[in-house]
Amino acid sequence: MIEGVGLAQAEGGPIEVIRPGDVVYFEPNENHWHGATKDRFMAHIAIQEADKNGNIIVWGKHLTDEEYAQQPEI
Repeated sequence: MIEGVGLAQAEGGPIEVIRPGDVVYFEPNENHWHGATKDRFMAHIAIQEADKNGNIIVWGKHLTDEEYAQQPEI
């Protein structure tokens, strides 16, 4: 992450707070989400490897408001 304060969560894991300089890694095909906190922005650089069909990203389902509201206090 390069600026701001963000959140990241792998499916079934805890919501983690991420800050500038943090590196977050998810395994290929690991369902996860990442984004800004409810009152802070975030900027990040993402690197993805294409699969054998040339697909770079497979978007998962959007978080519900209830799921997003479970974020830890910053």
